[in-house]
Amino acid sequence: MAKEKLDFNNPDVREAYRHTSSHIMAQAIKNIWKDAKLAIGPAIDNGFYYDIDLDYKITEADLKQIEKEMKKIMKAGLPLERFELPREEAIAFMKERNEDYKVELIENLPEDEIISFYKQGDFVDLCAGPHLEKTSQVKAIKLTSVAGAYWRGDSNNKMLQRIYGTSFPSQEELDAYITKMEEAKKRDHRKIGKEMDLFAIYEEGHGFPFFMPKGMVVRNELEKFWRAEHQKRGYEEIKTPIILNEELWHTSGHWDNYKDNMYFTTIDEENYAIKPMNCPGAVLTYDRKLHSYRDLPIRMGELGQVHRHELSGALHGLFRVRTFTQDDAHIFMLPEQIKDEIKGVIEFIDYVYTLFGFKYHIELSTMPEKHIGSLELWDLATEALREAMDEKGLEYVVNEGDGAFYGPKLDFHLEDSIGRTWQCGTIQLDHMLPERFDISYVGADGEKHKPAMIHRVIFGSIERFIGILIEHYAGKFPLWLAPTQVKLLTVAEKFSDYAYQVADKLQKLGIRVEVDVRNEKIGYKLREARNERVTYIGVIGEREAENNTLSLRHNILGELEEMSYEDFEARLLKEIEEKIQY
Repeated sequence: MAKEKLDFNNPDVREAYRHTSSHIMAQAIKNIWKDAKLAIGPAIDNGFYYDIDLDYKITEADLKQIEKEMKKIMKAGLPLERFELPREEAIAFMKERNEDYKVELIENLPEDEIISFYKQGDFVDLCAGPHLEKTSQVKAIKLTSVAGAYWRGDSNNKMLQRIYGTSFPSQEELDAYITKMEEAKKRDHRKIGKEMDLFAIYEEGHGFPFFMPKGMVVRNELEKFWRAEHQKRGYEEIKTPIILNEELWHTSGHWDNYKDNMYFTTIDEENYAIKPMNCPGAVLTYDRKLHSYRDLPIRMGELGQVHRHELSGALHGLFRVRTFTQDDAHIFMLPEQIKDEIKGVIEFIDYVYTLFGFKYHIELSTMPEKHIGSLELWDLATEALREAMDEKGLEYVVNEGDGAFYGPKLDFHLEDSIGRTWQCGTIQLDHMLPERFDISYVGADGEKHKPAMIHRVIFGSIERFIGILIEHYAGKFPLWLAPTQVKLLTVAEKFSDYAYQVADKLQKLGIRVEVDVRNEKIGYKLREARNERVTYIGVIGEREAENNTLSLRHNILGELEEMSYEDFEARLLKEIEEKIQY
């Protein structure tokens, strides 16, 4: 009878597959370098890694040799056998094998922890599992890179060598993944951002991005769009301070649950915190006056700059920074308004993501281990999110234990043009902060009641969203977002007057246009403009100047028919107004 095929779409199966792959890699390394000491080797998103301590410095060139040894182990079909040892025997067992890091791991396990191992051939590793049944079930592997990693992430510890890899059930799936990763490298927002002169991060401020003039065009257009769409939906814009007294963060619960990620300062001998989130400021803004039930819902939007301490090793371009601007909104509402407000936010998020061409899926994240508030309030909030989703007929995945410390949430994971997913939008339902800050409204009965509160972002972080858009579009933004919408290139200097006349008309319409009248070959100027990802390149020679036309090239559509100035102007205005993307 044929053996049932592994369901690689199942996250548990995928984790076991890649965890087994990491053990195969560790065995291969030990076969090649007998004195290598093993640290940890988990499965991760899209692959696996293993940290090793070895005097020999492994290079990219060595990865092929390791892969070759791994394939021998896979072909051998070694069974993975679990066994357990008492604590002291487990320590002695690892000491005999000269595995110092494994000894330390065992010594740090709780006294009642079961010490389990997995054996494949003559290779044994400390591991809780789970794994596949045998090494031959792993079909296709690829080692991708070597990096440094401190033992246990502590810079006071020894630097180890971390080898990354990935694995798939077939060579075809692996090849498709490698192709996608090669495309991702070409789209790297740090590379494109530098080529287009959009942003920079300097030694003087790790994790603190600088936006250049062209980057500010993209940012300002996004913010202009954000403001217009929020006004349509009844939001009022606010701005709250970046630094607030430390006591506020004790009241909000951030001190107990988030202080390790915060920055602090002292003013007039009092302790202050630089805000990591905008919500306490929004609560204070709500509480400035007494509200009636007739005032609710109150929707407050804020493009609020926050600061969070991130480890230097985690920083990554615009994706992981230490300061960023959240497109926050906080909605204060009556209990009976909760579901309608959640539905309204879902529809808003859907509109924005669809506009940018993103597909997405939704996860319902429930109460984490570290949280504030009663179980009853958590259940109430979680059920409200479920009901809103069910009534909208939306599919979602439950992500147990990943809610915010003050409430459950819906997380929106969008998919970009090459199939990668990014968590951006979120809707968090909160009954805790209204309780902790003792805010209220006067109900129809004349008594004071606590409003419910929604925390909500769509872009998530403006900086990160721009990074995602750069990679999603490979720098070729839709016309309404493009830093340079039109660039006019002259074949010879004598056509400069016509080029400047066209540019002047376009600028008066608000079109972002540049003119290149340098005495350079047209091929050179075209290459430069293409590298800058200019949306429309207009070439001007004798025919165009005489006929009031433009020979046009679009950065996605390629060569276009020669077009009159009037038709080109109409095309631009329509494309910007309708936010068309190709």
